[in-house]
Amino acid sequence: MLNIQTLIAQAYAAFNHRDIDTALALMSENVSWPKASEGRRVVGKEEIRSYWTRQWQEFDPLVEPLEIIEQENGITNVRVHQLVKSLDGDVLSDTEVWHAYKIANGLIERMDIAESDTNSDTTPSTAFSRH
Repeated sequence: MLNIQTLIAQAYAAFNHRDIDTALALMSENVSWPKASEGRRVVGKEEIRSYWTRQWQEFDPLVEPLEIIEQENGITNVRVHQLVKSLDGDVLSDTEVWHAYKIANGLIERMDIAESDTNSDTTPSTAFSRH
């Protein structure tokens, strides 16, 4: 079983390489994930696959973990550098945000985005605004 630091690093690497199968292998079957570019959430690996496939047809996100903090309550907070570009290469967003993960039995069960001006459960992230 992977330790949390390795699990998180591998998940971001797989996402950034557009390796959906490797990323999904690190998640539970009923994983809950925010739809950052659309608002609301998806549940389950196939819904994440569908969401990411759509997202990558519209945007080019790169998300690099900068700091990983394991909390005693079972939540792992990750400060990330998030660069979102249009498919033409225009920078839409270049920010740092916090991601919060619930991990159980060595797999990601839930991810949330902590942004001061948006709630990932209901609205799209400002990083994906189409300026």
